[in-house]
Amino acid sequence: MNNHYYAVIMAGGGGTRLWPLSRQSTPKQMLRLFGDRTLFQIAVDRLQGVFDFDHIYVVTIADQAEELEMEVPQIPKGNYLIEPMPRGTASVVAMAAGALQKKDPEAVMAVLTGDHLIQNITLFQALLRAGYSAALGGYLVTLGITPTFASTGYGYIEQGSEVGEFDEIKAFEVRAFSEKPDEVTAHRFIANGGYTWNSGMFVWKTGVILGEFARYMPELHETIEAIRPELGVDHSSESFKQNWGAIRPETIDYGIMERSEKTVVLPAAQLGWSDVGSWDSLFDVLPVDDDGNICLNANTISLGSSGNLVASDSPKRLVAALGLKNLIIVDTNDAVLICPRYESQRVKELVTYLKEHHLTPYL
Repeated sequence: MNNHYYAVIMAGGGGTRLWPLSRQSTPKQMLRLFGDRTLFQIAVDRLQGVFDFDHIYVVTIADQAEELEMEVPQIPKGNYLIEPMPRGTASVVAMAAGALQKKDPEAVMAVLTGDHLIQNITLFQALLRAGYSAALGGYLVTLGITPTFASTGYGYIEQGSEVGEFDEIKAFEVRAFSEKPDEVTAHRFIANGGYTWNSGMFVWKTGVILGEFARYMPELHETIEAIRPELGVDHSSESFKQNWGAIRPETIDYGIMERSEKTVVLPAAQLGWSDVGSWDSLFDVLPVDDDGNICLNANTISLGSSGNLVASDSPKRLVAALGLKNLIIVDTNDAVLICPRYESQRVKELVTYLKEHHLTPYL
């Protein structure tokens, strides 16, 4: 355990592509998809042995903070940094960096996710330790996932020459970040080699990342400086909310990582990583039965059916599948989703439709 190393878990999203189980009241990080513990609890569990609880910070929204505090009461209440309204991951990182820099000028922060699955905990913790060592050298470290297939749902990182070895893990310069590619481009990336998926997890010194904000996103940096006295103290004041509301939304990837000359990537193979970004993605991480079906908390009869996922929040209700193939079926007390597996990424469009047509009881 290092006294200057802190974990920052981003846990304020909604996970709309897992509708109708994922709602405003039960966002993705609060779902129990892999046993009795929520994704957020699992995210905290895998940090044990690297970070003490008082070195774990959580960035979330006010509506979710109380529930998350109850899920992991060991994390001090003062370690929850409340985002008044969504302004993108760049603002989240800047706020957390500012709060930690104020607490500890030598702080190194690992920016982590609260709603992903990582199965190889030993390797993940080794990457966190290597990331810390690399960050001490002034690098902005990103954790890259060695691709297992030509995904069109992830961003990609093109790695360049090796810059060094940190705790027996090699780091490579980042040549370029690529947005989610089409299928032809994704297959080309895989064939060429030297590409990793962008996991959205990072490690850096707070002083270094704040310096990059000053250089590449000066307006955001000025806002963080303006609210510095209130960071980690009172995020509900009118002045804090007004300053925060004026921030132009931006991602950390586009705002900093694609522009900085200090970025390096630590590639990770066999990490067992998934961002759980769609119902179909669960087929990569959950066991299937002899017919390739997944049953998730559902009372299911499956006859002549294969390649389906059936999920429910009402295990007493019977869901019967007869002669069905490659479908997603999600049953809740007030909504049922049925779609082909290959269309599951479009569930986000359905949630947008519900918003636009004021069907708020279903959100």
